[in-house]
Amino acid sequence: MSSTAPTPGSRNRGRVAIINARVFDGTTLLDPATVVIDGTVIGEDAAGAEMIDAAGAVLLPGFIDAHVHIDAPEQLHTLAAWGVTTGLDMACWPADRVAALRRVRGGADFRSAGLPAIGDGGPHSCMPGMDADAIVRTPEDARRHVAQRVSEGVDYIKGVAEAPGDGGPSSEVLHALVAAAREHGRKTVIHAGSRGAYTMAVESGAEFITHVPLDGVIDPRDIAAMKANRQSVIPTMTMMEGILAKVAPHAPIDHLIASVGALHGGGVEIIAGTDANTAPGPPARVEHGESLHHEFELMAAAGLTPAEILRCATVRPAAAFGLSDRGVIAPGKRADLLLVEGDPTADITATRNVRAVWCAGVEHAPAGR
Repeated sequence: MSSTAPTPGSRNRGRVAIINARVFDGTTLLDPATVVIDGTVIGEDAAGAEMIDAAGAVLLPGFIDAHVHIDAPEQLHTLAAWGVTTGLDMACWPADRVAALRRVRGGADFRSAGLPAIGDGGPHSCMPGMDADAIVRTPEDARRHVAQRVSEGVDYIKGVAEAPGDGGPSSEVLHALVAAAREHGRKTVIHAGSRGAYTMAVESGAEFITHVPLDGVIDPRDIAAMKANRQSVIPTMTMMEGILAKVAPHAPIDHLIASVGALHGGGVEIIAGTDANTAPGPPARVEHGESLHHEFELMAAAGLTPAEILRCATVRPAAAFGLSDRGVIAPGKRADLLLVEGDPTADITATRNVRAVWCAGVEHAPAGR
């Protein structure tokens, strides 16, 4: 299933000093400086290091895609080729597949919710290969689901909300899922693809809501509640755009953009994610890696500045998901780095100009090179 060795597209150079790099500090670009990669982390001593001249290119923390679906090691390497050094998987099973993907080296770091919690009548229950153990009908089912996932070593819990009457878990079950996850020291991500599901997801108290509604702009009351509850959103506009393109070709996506603009204007923390997937079953195919750059462009259309967008894919998801070893470029942090040509703080499309990528210090061949 997986390999513990880097693929032919990656290599470990040992100690490396990247000189003349303009480093993004989370707000702006600093004057050209030297960043040292010492094994798997960012070091301080450049003595004896192999020198790489960035020649004024921009060095960013590796990107985190906060909503992907991974079922093969190659997808982790595809993420890395586009500068995505961490993939937060939102549904992967069985447990031995999750364990195998964790052992992949040289590609994006893999974190997972394992098997999601779903209702017995919603669209997810009809997806090919869905495990019957995913179905939760009662609060006790939800508590058992969380305990089982925790025993498998998941990083967080994933639940699926549907609009009332659409076959998803009840509000009571979603509340039990979130409460049980907290008791086990895990955060919860709740899927919500419609306005009605959104209200249920927000009321569940989950730390993260993923997607924006397909059927209209989010209710302002839900946005206010999310702000008050300090809930974060992973919009995945790329996936929602893909679904609309399939069911209603040429349909406008203005309401997707408007929802994210309203969330941003309402002070809700936004985290970048795509719902990247290539397996059969999901309503739209979203390519791994490249799709995050498209998501950035949609976020810009919603009114986020380039610097805000970069934070949405680096320091924000790292802090929100408890990944304290990444998201910033600083000594001792994981050497997840992305070197790009151009200035992404002025033009977010510059993130596509990938020159070099390092995942925990292992250099990975960038896309198109």
